[in-house]
Amino acid sequence: MKDFDKHIIINIAKQSLSLYKHDVKICQYGVSTAKNGIGSQQDSGCTPLGRHIIAQKIGGHEPINAVFVGRVPTGEIHSAEFGADYPERDWILTRILWLQGLEEGINKGSNDKGGCDTYQRYIYIHGTPDNESMDLPLSHGCVRMRNQDIVELYDKIEEGVAVTIIAS
Repeated sequence: MKDFDKHIIINIAKQSLSLYKHDVKICQYGVSTAKNGIGSQQDSGCTPLGRHIIAQKIGGHEPINAVFVGRVPTGEIHSAEFGADYPERDWILTRILWLQGLEEGINKGSNDKGGCDTYQRYIYIHGTPDNESMDLPLSHGCVRMRNQDIVELYDKIEEGVAVTIIAS
């Protein structure tokens, strides 16, 4: 049975993700959102605001630091040495929570500027290398978390849980 008494709020100004149950905060994590700031347009590299849901949970049985490409585990395990060998890669590690926007023309579908669909933009909450900074906006649009934190969050929620991304 799905637990819709839980919801997530991602605060871009605070670079934080908070999980609530019955409007009581049960945990909070540091995150890293987009280096390019707030926005929803296709190819903007920005983090979209507004109401979303967790559309898909991916990687529940993968080990910590498992590397994903196109939402598929590659069989690689990230380490600092491995990462140094491939500095151009944008690492998606450990778990993926794929977001789907709920607001037509804001984070779903398109608007007068073109595509603005969070799901079609492949915006996730996902693990990132442990040497990456949290609390600083450095991603390409996704919400990055520490690997241990994304495992903990992944285990506490289900698909369909509400996610609201706010500026402050």
